[in-house]
Amino acid sequence: MISAAGDKVDLNPITTPLGNAAICNFCVMTEGVEGVSIGPDGQCNCCKDALARMPSEWWPGAEGERRMAALVAQLKEEGQGKRYDALVGLSGGIDSAYLAHLMATRYGLRLLAVHVDAGWNSEPAVHNIEKLVRALDLDLVTEVIEWGEVRDVQRAFLRANVLNQDFPQDHAFFATLLRVARQYDVRSFLSGVNFSSENLHIPHDGPSSTDGKHVRAVHKALGEQPLKSYPIMTMAEYLWTTRVRGLPSRYRPLDFVDYDKEAARRELEAHYAWRDYGPKHSESRFTKFYQEVYLPRKLRFDKRRLFYSSLIVAGQMMRDEALAELSTPITTARQAERDTRFVAKKLEMDPSELASLIDAPTMPHDTFDSDKRMSDRMMRLRSALRRVTGWVRR
Repeated sequence: MISAAGDKVDLNPITTPLGNAAICNFCVMTEGVEGVSIGPDGQCNCCKDALARMPSEWWPGAEGERRMAALVAQLKEEGQGKRYDALVGLSGGIDSAYLAHLMATRYGLRLLAVHVDAGWNSEPAVHNIEKLVRALDLDLVTEVIEWGEVRDVQRAFLRANVLNQDFPQDHAFFATLLRVARQYDVRSFLSGVNFSSENLHIPHDGPSSTDGKHVRAVHKALGEQPLKSYPIMTMAEYLWTTRVRGLPSRYRPLDFVDYDKEAARRELEAHYAWRDYGPKHSESRFTKFYQEVYLPRKLRFDKRRLFYSSLIVAGQMMRDEALAELSTPITTARQAERDTRFVAKKLEMDPSELASLIDAPTMPHDTFDSDKRMSDRMMRLRSALRRVTGWVRR
């Protein structure tokens, strides 16, 4: 690859094999990634944790039907005298689209759809949202984030060399969601996040994507222009909206059904002329680059391991099948080059600078200020209340 300066930039997606890194004997996670460990029994901490959580987080049978019926009744009661029963976010991806389809067609909920356009939508994602909204006759709020400011925040995060490069997009989504909930007085948000396809988590100490203080700190250190309209959500705003006003309560209805992502894809294709956008979360062009180029080269980590391991835990993929898929490259050198050029051009960076940032050592998120201490205290309090009261998420 040739940069604007004429220097050759090597962007082969993965340059170092796994070598002797141990692989979990239940899923396909590997040692060598910070936060992942494999015990004497050969099983990793990540799938052990997911398997332990499964009975209290996924109810694909009669219990799920009971929980779904109770949730639908509650939402319809909340929506009496109002225009909407609940919010649903649409990214153009399968999970959120299937959720909207399920809740509108099977359960008759009046949904207000919210889409945050941070400048990275793929063409199939735009098509999918348009087809779904029209077919279901949903009202759609599309919040377009001012591109110059998004670009400046994302360049700052790349130059900070922190791990979570999706932080700027995710924060804009959460902040916008809370503001739309306040504006339309909708008390509940239905999330497409689900146990069956994303149950594995790698333990980390980074701040939550809801942490606006962290966005400001990274941008203050490395940004180049003032942020006038980018939606920064302070901890005070988050607490006031979610704890004092109680907007919006968050539910995961796909955990109440026997959710199978491939079956959902086929159903969406049949009803809405659904277009495939590639691997998980690739409805965002930046997330595609982050998962297929940035992480594999910077950390030698193929995020498919996380996705496939979740499906193994859910009984929706065989380990041998996952290993066979992982034996193929996550992308090609040519596609990695094209994706990197696209991201560099859109961010107005020299491709050689972006390539050098990918190869630079990762910096911990706590290099920059955040509200993580306060957030951690809140989580500990919620956990204590859960133990005392026996409360679990519906």
